Amino acid sequence: MAVKVPSGYDFCGYATRNDIRCADGVTIRKNAFKDCDGKKVPLVWNHVHNDMTNVIGHGILENREDGVYVYGYLNETPLAENAREQIRHKDISSLSIYANHLTKRGQDVIHGIIREVSLVLAGANEGAFIDWFDLAHSDDDIEDGMGIIYSYDEDSFISHADKKPFEKEDEDDDDDKEESNDSDEEDEDEEESDSDDEDDEDEEDDEKVKHADDSSDEDETVGDILNTLTDKQKAAVWHAFGPSDDDEEEDEDVKHNVFDSETQTGSVLQHSDYQTILTTAKKNNIKLSDAFIAHCESMDLDKDEALAHADADPASRYGIDHIEALFPEHKQLNNTPEWIKRDTTWVPIVMNGVHHIPFSRFKSRFANITEDEARAKGYIKGNMKKEEVFSLLRRSTEPTTVYKKQKLDRDDIIDITDFDVVAWIKAEMRMMLDEELARAILVGDGRLASDEDHIDETHIRPIWKEADLFAVKVTITMKAGATDDDKAKALIRATIKARKYYKGSGSPKMFTTEDNISDMLLLEDGIGHTLYDSEAALATKCRVSSIVPVEIMEGLTDEEQGDLAAIVVNLSDYNVGADKGGAVAMFDDFDIDFNQNKYLIETRCSGALVKPYSALIFSFKQGEGENTVISFSGDGMDEFEIKDEETNG
Repeated sequence: MAVKVPSGYDFCGYATRNDIRCADGVTIRKNAFKDCDGKKVPLVWNHVHNDMTNVIGHGILENREDGVYVYGYLNETPLAENAREQIRHKDISSLSIYANHLTKRGQDVIHGIIREVSLVLAGANEGAFIDWFDLAHSDDDIEDGMGIIYSYDEDSFISHADKKPFEKEDEDDDDDKEESNDSDEEDEDEEESDSDDEDDEDEEDDEKVKHADDSSDEDETVGDILNTLTDKQKAAVWHAFGPSDDDEEEDEDVKHNVFDSETQTGSVLQHSDYQTILTTAKKNNIKLSDAFIAHCESMDLDKDEALAHADADPASRYGIDHIEALFPEHKQLNNTPEWIKRDTTWVPIVMNGVHHIPFSRFKSRFANITEDEARAKGYIKGNMKKEEVFSLLRRSTEPTTVYKKQKLDRDDIIDITDFDVVAWIKAEMRMMLDEELARAILVGDGRLASDEDHIDETHIRPIWKEADLFAVKVTITMKAGATDDDKAKALIRATIKARKYYKGSGSPKMFTTEDNISDMLLLEDGIGHTLYDSEAALATKCRVSSIVPVEIMEGLTDEEQGDLAAIVVNLSDYNVGADKGGAVAMFDDFDIDFNQNKYLIETRCSGALVKPYSALIFSFKQGEGENTVISFSGDGMDEFEIKDEETNG
């Protein structure tokens, strides 16, 4: 009785035939690929898997008594169109399969999974060839658009010339089919005689398979299966499923790619083979040896995951197993690696804002004329005129060296071809040097004075730790239980109140943390309206030209001053000096003994504020009173409290 088969195919034929010794010495036995019945697989040219353009269509597999039949559907790519014409012209007629997860008895394949079917110039299995193709659009006058290709003369070949080519017949009709084949193929006797010798050699193997096929799968036991194996084959099985008291031989080759002799993997079990053994044992409730399980665990094989995959509903599986092999390679978004770094947008503001001078040793002298003794005096006739009195102040600053050093093996430089690794490293060195200099100028490098990498703060003087003559210290002592809103309001008030003590140049900038900026921008009035709709509005309120967020200021604290909140300064009042040759310079060197390129970037410079009271330093301290207190350092500088009603308004 005929069964329903696919329609609309371009050609069909046997992908592989049972009980025929292949060119590589193996024989595929009946129902070895029965699990692939109805499976959709890629149709490929000559087993070339490294280029997706070689996929010329797909095939639907059908497991038959004498082999695996395939219905081929060619796509419309140029390669597929070329293949269609060559099939029509009978230039190509051979088929071949690529399969894995093989289970073998010696040289007999008894189970496996077909991954693709290929059109080939010559297949390993002589019974695998196209026996029908669609001539509906050809110039040949063949009834119903059918064509028969006779490529080989095998006793097991079934002709479809006298019936619809894709009908399957019951096993009871096998004798009739053989008689029909004999009558239809009388003109090929010469080729049959050439294959008789090979059939005689396979006769013994065929008898063994026939004997095995006579009994049903349900009646076979594990012992019956083992009794069909040779001694060497038993040794291979016992290696996986348990020790044998009678057989201590090493396991034989159980890994062999039947379908591509150029890619045989020899006698080494692959990762997929161990997975197959685990799956088979699970399905048949066979206990594996402890040694084998330990070996699987050493390979990081997930037994539960592998077995769960094997037990999954076949209907939930995709049409093409391991389809990811056809995916294109991942594309590199950026050849040059991007840096994961701190926010350094403030660094160029500092480096470009300071005043650069062409010498590294400088000193400042000041005369303090704010005292009453320096004031002009009125004269009363007859009295002696008094000289004014004022004090002189001076400070000198000397340079220090700041550097960054790096090295690369020359072999690595040559091997990295995607981008210029030397230029990449040099850019990183300059970026990190600038950040370190800007940090040292604003708040210091943060290392202990005993650290040999510490940048001496008497040579590059941090604004945060400047002397009271140059920086006014503003301490905001917060009341007990103060909130973020309380701190934000107090900081705004402090910047406004402290502005009268600022003696620096022009309009200064405020350098602070992102948290402080956020808290100030989130301030609302009594009915929920935002007080400041932008950073520019907030900067105007604080009487500064702009507000600059500085990531490295987060968490900085001093025992005397407290937690650093903000620095208000015009950086043009900060001098950075370097002698000729002391500016930033890059040096390259090659170590011939170790084949290494070495790079050094360094500068020798000094830095300090040069105007008294040219910076305002704001810090938070925790208090115990009921009100917030803002105090200023220096003689004649006042102190005031912020009451609750002021902070809440």
